[in-house]
Amino acid sequence: MIVTTTSSLQDREIIDYKGLVTGEAILGANLFKDLFAGIRDIVGGRSGAYEQELAKARRIALEEMQAQAESLGANAVIGVDLDYETVGQNGSMLMVTATGTAVVVK
Repeated sequence: MIVTTTSSLQDREIIDYKGLVTGEAILGANLFKDLFAGIRDIVGGRSGAYEQELAKARRIALEEMQAQAESLGANAVIGVDLDYETVGQNGSMLMVTATGTAVVVK
């Protein structure tokens, strides 16, 4: 399935719009990841544990969005937007939302 942030596809014609599709993923970071991320905040550097969780959440959200598009008979999703948030007490959970328009292209 073609997934793009653009509103059109080069050299492809959109023949049908199937509607808005979304995918969401909320993942909790565990105590050890929080602890080591806190240490990284103090001494500087990147938090590999959080980066891995964020990548996992993004993958899940995109897969859910694509599955929803497929169920509508689409073969592409255009205008994709990814949103990132922290939720829960003290922002202990990571949320990624993927939204786009399901279309049929030829």
